Amino acid sequence: MSWKKYIYAFIITLFIFFTAMYISNYFNTNKLEQIKATENKLSIDILATETEFALLGEAPCTEIEKSTLSKELGELGNKLSFLENTASDNGTEFDTMKKYYSVLEIKDFLLTKKIGSKCKNAPVSVLYFYTNDCSNCTKIGYALTTLHNKYPQLRVYSFDKKLDLSVVNTLGEIYEIGDKVPAVVINEKLITEINSIEDLEKALPKSIRDTASSTATTTKK
Repeated sequence: MSWKKYIYAFIITLFIFFTAMYISNYFNTNKLEQIKATENKLSIDILATETEFALLGEAPCTEIEKSTLSKELGELGNKLSFLENTASDNGTEFDTMKKYYSVLEIKDFLLTKKIGSKCKNAPVSVLYFYTNDCSNCTKIGYALTTLHNKYPQLRVYSFDKKLDLSVVNTLGEIYEIGDKVPAVVINEKLITEINSIEDLEKALPKSIRDTASSTATTTKK
């Protein structure tokens, strides 16, 4: 009878093993399909966003202020973050999209500077340089997201220093980033000593902070 017990145990173990394999493959397949769908949508969104840059380049201030380009760039960034956090192997295709997105960010940054020279209430640009192996970068990223929610006038552009993209390297050289990460540039001022969200908030223009305080006071009333 003992050998029957071993056979039964073996069969049960085998059944559990193959069931676990099936469930694992099922979820991995769904995950890959979701990632692929996001990649396809991202490619289309990138093309549409690039076309919008050309349209906004010569547009009047009233039309630029109504543009949803900043929101669209934020959504693209969220999709890339999803891919970066979920894909076990971020290959060449992902790196290409990430580089393309970084170029779009720089183009929007230049457009924002152009807006600032001719339009009132221009957005305030924040450049954020990070690496994926930087222990403090995630915390600073969350802090910048919080500030962006509090101050809608902010446009936060994030760049992976290890992306190996010449235009990102050039931008880093212009602001003398070097190997310092996390590094934040607010209104042309480089900030590398960041211990809290307050350090970033203090670097914002007073007009932006005053506007937020005034809005908060009005809302309470």
